[in-house]
Amino acid sequence: MSDFETCSGNCEGCAEECSEGGATITLTLDNDETIECSILTVYEAAGKNYIALLPLNEQGINEDGEVFIYRFHEENGVPVLENIEDDDEYEAASDGFDEWLDSMEYDELVPAEDEE
Repeated sequence: MSDFETCSGNCEGCAEECSEGGATITLTLDNDETIECSILTVYEAAGKNYIALLPLNEQGINEDGEVFIYRFHEENGVPVLENIEDDDEYEAASDGFDEWLDSMEYDELVPAEDEE
């Protein structure tokens, strides 16, 4: 793993780096291929924590809009990502990610001072 080892995942401790798209993680797939991913968010859905990752090519660009979602937790301060193998859990995690996306779009459209 790369920068994520020092990142809380929610950008509170590294807000400047995350806002510049700097928080990344390197995934090693089952076939030993590595993929650098930008960390989009760590969020809760259905009582569990998940992480949404945006896979990047060699130029640091996501070519197809694909997003990886994993179950997320920490053990002794080390981030652990787990595959989601249950369809119902994956649906709940996807719904939670969709809600996060909707809130991000709302936040971009309505500045915080306008909400009050």
